[in-house]
Amino acid sequence: MDADRIKRLRWRTRRGTRELDSLFGGWLETSFPVANEAQRQAFEELLDAQDPDLWDWVMGHAQAPRADWQTIIDDIRARHRL
Repeated sequence: MDADRIKRLRWRTRRGTRELDSLFGGWLETSFPVANEAQRQAFEELLDAQDPDLWDWVMGHAQAPRADWQTIIDDIRARHRL
């Protein structure tokens, strides 16, 4: 795996709240290494979303607009029993 890519993504998972930092940073550390390239690309694109949207999706108040993003959100929710 590309070390520069991981460094860049670690920086990008630093969000506006500690909770989002933990949730998305945790997915990066545990799931990203075993994800296929399509999932990795979807995660990178998901990080372009605004924090309020990410929060609503993770808390289950709304669905992500893309199925591949929702798969990642569902995985995060399941890991943290949200």
